[in-house]
Amino acid sequence: QVQVVESGGGVVQAGGSLRLSCTASGLRFDDYAMGWFRQAPGKEREGVLCISRSGRVAYYADSVKGRFPISRDNAKKTLYLQMNSLKPEDTAMYYCAADRGRCAYYSGDWYLKYWGQGTQVTVSS
Repeated sequence: QVQVVESGGGVVQAGGSLRLSCTASGLRFDDYAMGWFRQAPGKEREGVLCISRSGRVAYYADSVKGRFPISRDNAKKTLYLQMNSLKPEDTAMYYCAADRGRCAYYSGDWYLKYWGQGTQVTVSS
């Protein structure tokens, strides 16, 4: 059974950093597209970054470009999101998702098959 589990969220002051981890199980890691998504209270879910099965960055939100580099450790089946220069507007629940297909986005939402429970990131001003 495929599972993805996020960790690393917390409370940080503006300008600070956090590193989120997404550990997958029940899958061959490099056979899956994987990404990070977030949802703030009262707002729709939005994509942060999504990597295709080939490792190509399929989507990278303009709001985080240059601040949130991504890396992966295939041996540990873990995807990392290093969050630097955090801003209060980055406050959200962050979700990791995986799909054996692609980073699918249509009709205003993301349609990856497997989602984690999320990890909360709160940035204080």
